[in-house]
This record gives sequence, structure tokens and C-alpha cells, in this order.
Amino acid sequence: MGFYNKMSWVLAFLGFMFLGGISNANGEIHHYDFVLKETNFTRLCSTKSILTVNGSLPGPTITVRKGDTAFVNVHNQGLYGLTIHWHGVKQPRNPWSDGPENVTQCPIPAGTNFTYEVIFSNEEGTLWWHAHSDWTRATVYGAIVILPALNTTYPFATPDAQETLVLASWFKGDVVEIIEEALASGGDPNISDAFLINGQPGDLYDCSNETTYRLLVDYGKTYLLRVINAVMNEEQFFAIANHTLTVVAQDAAYIKPITTSYIMITPGQTMDILVTANQPLSHYYIASKAFVDGVVPFNNSTTTAIVQYNGNYSAPSTPSFPTLPDYDNQTAADNFTSQIRALASEEHPISVPLEIHSKIIISIAINERICPDSNCSGPHNNAISASLNNISFELPSIDILQAYYGGNNNGVYRTSFPNKPPYYFNFTGDVGNNTLYPNFGTRVRMIKYGEGVEIVFQGTNIIAPENHPMHLHGFSFYVVGTGYGNFNSTTSPKTYNLVDPPEVNTIGVPKNGWAAIRFVADNPGVWFMHCHLERHSSWGMDTVLIVRNGNTTESKIRPPPAYMPPCSKS
Repeated sequence: MGFYNKMSWVLAFLGFMFLGGISNANGEIHHYDFVLKETNFTRLCSTKSILTVNGSLPGPTITVRKGDTAFVNVHNQGLYGLTIHWHGVKQPRNPWSDGPENVTQCPIPAGTNFTYEVIFSNEEGTLWWHAHSDWTRATVYGAIVILPALNTTYPFATPDAQETLVLASWFKGDVVEIIEEALASGGDPNISDAFLINGQPGDLYDCSNETTYRLLVDYGKTYLLRVINAVMNEEQFFAIANHTLTVVAQDAAYIKPITTSYIMITPGQTMDILVTANQPLSHYYIASKAFVDGVVPFNNSTTTAIVQYNGNYSAPSTPSFPTLPDYDNQTAADNFTSQIRALASEEHPISVPLEIHSKIIISIAINERICPDSNCSGPHNNAISASLNNISFELPSIDILQAYYGGNNNGVYRTSFPNKPPYYFNFTGDVGNNTLYPNFGTRVRMIKYGEGVEIVFQGTNIIAPENHPMHLHGFSFYVVGTGYGNFNSTTSPKTYNLVDPPEVNTIGVPKNGWAAIRFVADNPGVWFMHCHLERHSSWGMDTVLIVRNGNTTESKIRPPPAYMPPCSKS
């Protein structure tokens, strides 16, 4: 790794000089090397080669303090090009290092490297990183731990220790082939074969009980658990037997503490949870399983880890098991999520925009794409697709950021993403054939710098309604309201919480319901917005927001780094 370390320093220095110095004068600079390579892993009684970072699953944890900057040199020794995204990191004025393939960059070709400059600003808590090319994030992911800035502390008693728990999916098949075959056939992709906690399936799966992840604890101590949902296609219920969970942060922003026996966490979300080891010395299961409120294929298995107390005692033959809600218990999911409120303290203030300049209503739908020969595997022998405002997103062959920044669109994208659904109907009732067949294209929404933006995500009952975890790059946003049924522009805003709404980067839009978010467009750049259920994103449930430059240097996109991965077509 000596050569890689030297190259990382050289590239970091070049980036430093070209981009005008340290990104945050008050923060520290960190350097990481990520080596992407194929590695053999044995799970569920069989061995296969998977793409990993530094040979581990999950990949390495990035640890910084609030306001720091990390240079991550990604060496692609894999078989194909891909990108890395720093999920929830706002990257102020720096979309060049955000990562979504063909949105802000083209893939890092196999046999080459690219250094990301990951700029942390006001995030504090837990985020994560993952591949952002096709389904490669199934095995290419890891945690980001953002500690409080020096001379500051948590808004709660400092825990005795910390541990990261990453929930993920395991497929026996090749994940790239799984989604490619599904897109070719027009049907649903295969579901995963297991869920994982820190890379291990747990005791309830075949050939797995010898490797179950164990969290060793001392009686009387309090632990900060950083829980990340990196699962591909299912929200998760999560609990620890006989132990109370106190949720203190979500998506790297503090919340008013919630005391609960379980959480519901969507793909893309993170939660910081305090747990005190106050039970009799023994073993206790940590368990996680799917929450699915739609009639769709899903993995209905349960992954486990074990909380193991240190000390002298006779280990139980079977650890105590937590009580988790049924997989389709929508009430249990709502009972948890409805409690989430921003901490909104003097040390951790919020600033909800009250003046709105751009209001966008976005209908979310599963659709059909007509197959010319009527031989596809989706409904009515068509192919499954998905859309936002009846536009099914298509990735261009060169990245949108390059085309936008260079001022040479040349047909790469169109600035005609609509501000509202093409027409209104009973979105959550009997939808008939309304917008069953979407339009296809690369449509983006332009937003002026500094505008107050409100987006209302409206779920629909088309084909397969379910909860949609919508994620926006480049921003955290305030969830000011949610509800079931159709959003009403007169009555629904009267229910908004403008006092202490949670500040997040991913929000679960209720099945056949709506969610309203607000943010200030103070981060110029090209920012991807998409459903974090991977199959939905693959089907086109995506769009792009482009925030224009402001009038000052500090409100404009930074110049690109000296090197960006080349696009195969230009």
C-alpha cells in the first residue's frame, strides 16, 4: 500500500492547489485509500466472488470530526467501472465528488484511480458511503462516523463506547447480473437470500451460526450504536431483546430522544441509538427484518447478532429474542416515525424556511413500459418501470454535471421536469389507467440559488403502492408534514410542523400518502434525487435538481478537479 499512499498524497496536494486550499479552515484533513477488488466470501453454505473495498464487508469506516475534509483515493482493481457516493454529506459547492454515475461523474474505469474530496460541513453523527453504479452498492458500502468538533460534545452524556451496526442484503447470485436480467425481461429482480448485520447473516440462516456478529458489553455501561440501513430493497424493523433503545439522532442530525423497544429504518437512513447494558449477564439477540406495506416480492427472513455480556456466567443455549412488529404492521412503523422531532436546541439549532419561492409536487408511481412483442415479464406482458411526475428517468451517456458546467448541453438533458403531475386524479384511490405509461427521458428541474423550496412527494396507487424512501443528494431537508391520502393544498399545510421538524436526507413517503419537505437551495450544483429502494431507482424513479450559481464566489460551484474519470461517449 506504500505506492497508493504516496499517490494519494500527491493527488490530494494537486486537488488542494487547484481548488484553492483547505475546504474548511477550522477542520482537519484526513486521507484514505479504497482498493476496489474482487474477494471470495462464504455465506449461506456457498462461496462466491464479490466486489469489496479493501477486502472487507462492510468496507472501512471513515472517521472524522464535524467540519473536517477527507480525501479518499479510490483504486479500481475490479472488473468494471463504478463510482462512490458519500450518502448524506452535503459537499458544499463540490458536486464533483458526490458520486452518482453519469449524474456528477462518469465511472472510474477498471485499472485506474480517482480521488474524492469529501467535504463535511454541519453534519454530526452517522452517515455512510456506497457504490452508486447499478447494484454494486450491495457489497460496496461502509460507515461514516462524524464526531463532534473539538471542544464540543454530544447533547447527551458521553457514552462509554460506540459500535456501528450496518444492515445489508446478501444475494447468492451475481447482483449485477440480477438487475441486468430483470431489466432485460421487464420483471421483478430476484429478492435477496439473506439480510446481514456487519456482514454476517446470523443464527437463523444455514451455515451461519459460527460467524454471527457479537457485540461484547460490560454491565452498567452505555453504548452508542450507529445503525445504518444499507439494505437494497426493504425497510427494516430493528430491536434488541430486553433492552430499551433511546434514539438520539437520525441522518447525522440530533433529535429529541425517543425511548422505544424497536425502530423502523428505511434504506439510506441512519440512526444513533443509546443502549445501556443493564440486564442480567447473558446473551441477547439483536434482530432485524423487513417492513413491507405493499404487495411486492420481498425477503421475509430475519438477521441476528448477539449482545454478549462480559463476565462469568453460563451462556444460554438460546439467547432471548426481541419482539418485532409483523412485517406489514404499518401502524407500528407510523407509531415510531411520528415521534421523530429535531432537537432544535441552542447548541443545535434548525432553520426551517418559511418563505417558499419554488413549490414542486411530485407524484411517485410504478408504471409499465410497453414491450413491442408483448413478451415481457411484467404486468400485461409489459415491462415494469417507475416514474416521478410521469417521467421515467434515463441516465445519459455522459454525466449531467459535465454538460451543465461546460455550458454544452448538446441534448444530454432537458430542463423540463414538471412542477406538478401532468394531471390530477385520485392518486391514492381508484386510479384506473391514469399515467400507467410514463414518458422516458433525462429531465431536470432548475432552481435559483437561495430559493426556499418545498417539495410534496405524493404516493400513488398505481400498480404496486408502497412506502418510498426518497433521498436527495447535496442537502438535508426538513420533513414538515406527512399524511395519508391525497395532499390538499389548502388543508394539508395547516398540519405542518414548522417548529421542530426532523432534518434528514432520506424520508419514507407513506404508502398511498404524502410527505412535504423544505430546504434552502444554498448549495449550487447538480444533485440526484431518487427512491432508495434499488429496484425502483433502476426502473426510473429518479430525477435531478440543478441549483444555479449565485452572484458571489462562495455561492458558485467550485472549479472541477484537475482530473475527472473520462466518459466512454462524449
